[in-house]
Amino acid sequence: MCVHNSCRSQMAEAISRLLVSDVLEAYSAGTETKPEINRDAVAVIKELYGVDMNNNQRSKLLTEIPAVDIVVTMGCNVQCPNLPCRHREDWGLEDPTGKEQAEFEKTAKAIEARVLDLKRRIAEGQLLQM
Repeated sequence: MCVHNSCRSQMAEAISRLLVSDVLEAYSAGTETKPEINRDAVAVIKELYGVDMNNNQRSKLLTEIPAVDIVVTMGCNVQCPNLPCRHREDWGLEDPTGKEQAEFEKTAKAIEARVLDLKRRIAEGQLLQM
């Protein structure tokens, strides 16, 4: 979850669907939407993971996703709305928008590490049993 649902949360959805769909179903959403996903994020995810986010993702509002068990906020330094869940955590990721490609790659790899850690914690029962 993030404000505009156009960059970090979209990257997290794509990476989660690719790497941990056997353990969880990922949805990105925000309190606002943008007409398109951040082009630099799309390019980096395609380059690093072979996934074209434009083919199966779009900017969505929180009201457009089903009920969730786990909410992950990206670290937008604003008060996030209350979305009912059983577990909530913030990943504290800086928005790479407007920065060099290397920052998008760094963000993608940070998301990948956190997604894999989330999967591990779910599998080990450290979080709710899915």
